[in-house]
Amino acid sequence: MTSLRTRLLAGTVGGMLLLLAVLSLIVYVTIRRALFEQLDAGLEAAAHLFAASIEQDANDVELGIEPEFQDARHETYYQLWGADETVMAKSPLLDSNDLWRIADGVDSPAFANSRAEDGRLLRAIGLRFTPRAADNDGEPPRKTNLKALSLTVARDATELRGQLRFLRWLLLTASAAVTALSLLIAAVVVRHGLLPLNAIAAQIGAIRANDLTARVDATRIPAEIAPIQDRLNDLLSRIEASFQRERRFTADVAHELRTPLAGLRSTIEVTLVRARERQEYQTVLSDCLEIVQNMQAMVSNLLMLARLDTRQIVLRRDRILLADLVDACWRPFCERAEQRQITFESTIPGDLTCLCDPDNLSMVVSNLLANASEYTNDGGGIWAAAHPADGHVELTISNTGCSLSKEQISQVFDCFWRGDSSRKDAGVHCGLGLALVQRLVTALGGSVVAELQAGGLFVVRINIGGCSTDLH
Repeated sequence: MTSLRTRLLAGTVGGMLLLLAVLSLIVYVTIRRALFEQLDAGLEAAAHLFAASIEQDANDVELGIEPEFQDARHETYYQLWGADETVMAKSPLLDSNDLWRIADGVDSPAFANSRAEDGRLLRAIGLRFTPRAADNDGEPPRKTNLKALSLTVARDATELRGQLRFLRWLLLTASAAVTALSLLIAAVVVRHGLLPLNAIAAQIGAIRANDLTARVDATRIPAEIAPIQDRLNDLLSRIEASFQRERRFTADVAHELRTPLAGLRSTIEVTLVRARERQEYQTVLSDCLEIVQNMQAMVSNLLMLARLDTRQIVLRRDRILLADLVDACWRPFCERAEQRQITFESTIPGDLTCLCDPDNLSMVVSNLLANASEYTNDGGGIWAAAHPADGHVELTISNTGCSLSKEQISQVFDCFWRGDSSRKDAGVHCGLGLALVQRLVTALGGSVVAELQAGGLFVVRINIGGCSTDLH
């Protein structure tokens, strides 16, 4: 791949060469045609003048020779042939040389080029004509059977050829000079035109990994390069946002792990201060086990998120009765919901099916129901509904008691985000459930959105692609 500078120079100079070649050819052809037309017009006029001066009687031909045919400075030659192709007259300027007979039709001139025996270039016209009858001292012309004569008139074209050679040389020299000058100018223009690219490259080279806030300066950048600058700044913004998410993710993981580990350590340290009864040890171990299980669940969710990001999970498609799947996912939460007087209602049709991965879809629904059962107010309600839409199935999980604002709703799918900024429940709810839901739904080929409706109703809508309502 050649450099951009070389391609621009080659294109500019190549285009200039082609333009010069076409222009030079047009100029040369136009001037050559004009010169030959001028020479041919003079030859034709001389031939007709010569033919008009010829008189013929029954026995002889009388020539009225014009002075230009006798002056060696004009270099105009003639030769006349009779009907039997015998030479009847010849220019004395030809000496022993002869012209060639090129006449064709009567009163129809023909032009030709040739070289004389002494090497000179000649341009000639041939004319076949019928001479007028001679005037016999005022007596009426006698009827004679006049036959057509052939005439060739020629002029030396050596000077014209020399002018054309000079014109060719002049055009070639001028084209070469213009090409060299164009190459020089193009090199300067291209070099100046590429300076903004060099400036952008220098700015990009100055960006360091520990400072991604820098952007490519748009000052004095040509309009053609502005889209590149915009895309580079957009890329830098995305990279910066990605690095910030990674840093925030690392900090959130450290925070979420530090709290249960600190609780686990303090519980063990307090227990080891003195000897305790067997029942006390069992209680402590149960508390430690609960902490470990919460940490294990968080690590499992993190591992699942990592696999989803790298597309390392294998999906399968089975026909699923959606109502049965939702009911099965609700069973682990129903006892806790009854204690808090939370009602659950599912209006999903019993025959509604979809083609999807049952394990991953169960994980999605379980996380949504777990989130709903945890944050629904005491005495509130949770509803599950689904209906087919354009070959897909839209599943809706909604619950009361939402205290989030509309601005906070847009963050519910972020990793480790929770509405409680103090994180007083860290180690119990790590904020990965809805993030995992979003990644799983995307992997399944669907989409998920969260909405806040009137009365503090939190609604999550899932559109699972490739679903069907046909049981058979």
